[in-house]
Amino acid sequence: MRYGDLQANPFEEVTVDVAGKVVLITGAARGIGAEVARRLAAKGAKVALVGLEGDQLREVAEQCGGRAWEADVTDWQALETAVDGVVEHFGGIDVVVANAGIAATGFVRSIDPAAFERVIEVNLLGVWRTVRACLPHLIAGRGYCLVVSSLAAIVHIPGNAAYSAAKAGCEAFADSLRAEVKHLGVDVGVAYFSWISTDMVNSADQHPVFGPLRSGMPGLAGKKYPVSDVGRGVVRAIERRSKAVHVPGWVGALKIFRAFTPRVVDQQAAGQVPAADREMANGDRSELPSLVGPGGQAAGLKKPAPKKR
Repeated sequence: MRYGDLQANPFEEVTVDVAGKVVLITGAARGIGAEVARRLAAKGAKVALVGLEGDQLREVAEQCGGRAWEADVTDWQALETAVDGVVEHFGGIDVVVANAGIAATGFVRSIDPAAFERVIEVNLLGVWRTVRACLPHLIAGRGYCLVVSSLAAIVHIPGNAAYSAAKAGCEAFADSLRAEVKHLGVDVGVAYFSWISTDMVNSADQHPVFGPLRSGMPGLAGKKYPVSDVGRGVVRAIERRSKAVHVPGWVGALKIFRAFTPRVVDQQAAGQVPAADREMANGDRSELPSLVGPGGQAAGLKKPAPKKR
């Protein structure tokens, strides 16, 4: 037993030293994944970075003293080859952070269908495939799995349907998984983040229609938070084998009131969405990329959009 061989009072918080533990992180070339990798490496963890943007990924790995495996999380063969490589190199996997994700801008009636489906494929099916490929090793080491969901799983704003659907699916997947593998010694957590200052969010803010919609959200809902806050939160969750991590903390409180969030979103959207929807439906936005940020561009569109009917 490697990571979770703990005989503790179930009502007592146990903190695990991550030094020497093997942590596989997807989507680690930049943003949240890279930040978490650096912080874990500073605590002595052995980091295995999996993702696209190979040069960037290898650069982060060098900074962390870890290793990089270039793989698309939606490609079973590439992903399984990467996982096998991690196990061969490090001897096992103690922790998995299923972080890889992309975003697309667009309303349902006008978004590029291929972009919508690619978000679902990467953000939800990529998580499932990552967990499935790594699960035998987590069971062997009684390890910990952290699935990165989002505030978008709780609050479903306009222009974010694909991302919200995928992240809500991640939350449901992780909750079911937790109940399935608890008796095998594996703990499962869900990460909920608000808007974080990453390349993905910053790129979305540059969109002429959706940037103003996001930044114009009232109060805390429109604020961006530094990626360092997420790094600290994720490391703490791994050390505590937490069921949930919220950045910022108010996201956790919002979960209590999620039944009321659709009404709030409806009221807020009433004054903003009609004009934005018309602009996206009628304007020429062909020059704007559907998938935002460098990570989205690296993930690309894997299938042609269906013809209009």
